[in-house]
Amino acid sequence: MHEGVIALFIPITITLGAFLMIWGIRYLENKERMAMIERGMEPKASRREADPSRTLKNGLLFVGAGIGLLLAIIITQALQMDEDSATGIFFALIAIFGGLGMLGAYAYERKNPPN
Repeated sequence: MHEGVIALFIPITITLGAFLMIWGIRYLENKERMAMIERGMEPKASRREADPSRTLKNGLLFVGAGIGLLLAIIITQALQMDEDSATGIFFALIAIFGGLGMLGAYAYERKNPPN
């Protein structure tokens, strides 16, 4: 009985905590912005401006990590490796292909610098 209640209580607590954290951050940001306006100050520019350079880096990093993960799954299935020896391959290939994605973003930005 107690295990079922605890198993139900944990996800509810995590969800409620995440919601309250996001709400609190937004509330305090709005309060800070209103105080700046009342004092005649110009509120800082929105942090949500598009940054194509960062988007490209993140996108290529995640694509590379995904390809590394897919390749690791294929290799471990083809070689029928046990879980202990496969763990190293997973981490290594995700890091290698994620790094290759970052190198690709760097090479692209060297050829096409942002304005």
